Amino acid sequence: MIFTHDTEHALGTVVDLVNTAEPGREELADVAALREFVERGRISDVPTLTEEDLAQVRRLRAAFRAVFDAPDVDRAVRLINDIIGGVRATPHLTDHDGYDWHVHFFAPGAPVAEHLAADGGMALAYVVAAGELDRLRTCEAPDCSRVLVDLSRNRCRRYCDSRTCGNRMHVAAYRARQREAAHS
Repeated sequence: MIFTHDTEHALGTVVDLVNTAEPGREELADVAALREFVERGRISDVPTLTEEDLAQVRRLRAAFRAVFDAPDVDRAVRLINDIIGGVRATPHLTDHDGYDWHVHFFAPGAPVAEHLAADGGMALAYVVAAGELDRLRTCEAPDCSRVLVDLSRNRCRRYCDSRTCGNRMHVAAYRARQREAAHS
């Protein structure tokens, strides 16, 4: 494990959130979809969701995406500081859902966007502070724009999902090698 469990969970949630929007596809179409996202991500201590929550989460999603697209550390730092500077951070220890003690940065009962901005923003800040910004990536498959956090020991993860993009790209490379060998 490179980062603590709660940081890795928050990074995974950031990735999942960013990947809810792709060209021509919107997974957070309504409050019910946002509720499913919250439940799927096991995001705790979320009050009743509203249309305003949906709008705020979509804006936050764009801000998180900008961090992955940042051309350099300085730009990423400015973006992350904007994200975490816009929330009421009230760090506190918790041990909910069977996990050992870990830190939440959002105020208890905060709106979901504030919760995601605080915990996700701090997780991204830890990545930058550790000198690991290059672990925040966009899938290398030519027809994919999804993001990922490469938590592999040797920093070798290139695709958002090994079952889809990774497998597709490996099969394409294999077929290209077979064609090359046949024409040699």
